[in-house]
Amino acid sequence: MNINMTLIAQAISFGAFIWFTAAFIWPPLMRAIETRQKQIADGLAAGEEGKRSLEVSARRADEEIAKARVRAGEIVAQAEKRATQMIEEAKSAAREEGNREKLAAKAEISQEVSRAKESLRAQVSLLAVAGAEKILRREVDARTHADLLRTVQDEL
Repeated sequence: MNINMTLIAQAISFGAFIWFTAAFIWPPLMRAIETRQKQIADGLAAGEEGKRSLEVSARRADEEIAKARVRAGEIVAQAEKRATQMIEEAKSAAREEGNREKLAAKAEISQEVSRAKESLRAQVSLLAVAGAEKILRREVDARTHADLLRTVQDEL
């Protein structure tokens, strides 16, 4: 066998191998690689989109939290204002009730004083009648001298 022939046969079989590989093996392999590259690129793009979406969501959440804090502050301020108002209303109601009780007590005291004066007048008139009776040593008839006794009571 001749070395040239061997080289030519090897070159022809290597060419056939390259042709076969390029025609039947290389295209499906390239499609699989391109598909995988596309999937990787889509995954990276989705990851970036997810990252951006997460950032946007985080900003929105921070904004909502800030709004909620402001609203909570407003609610607390309103509650404090209402509590102060309720305290003031209770104080004024207590003052009014105290004033009403003072007036009622003063009226009751005035009535008691009037009753005491009337009672004292009656007792003084009885004492006056008793004293006059002892002075005159005779009995004074209260019915007969009712006008005189009323005058004495009025003067006292």
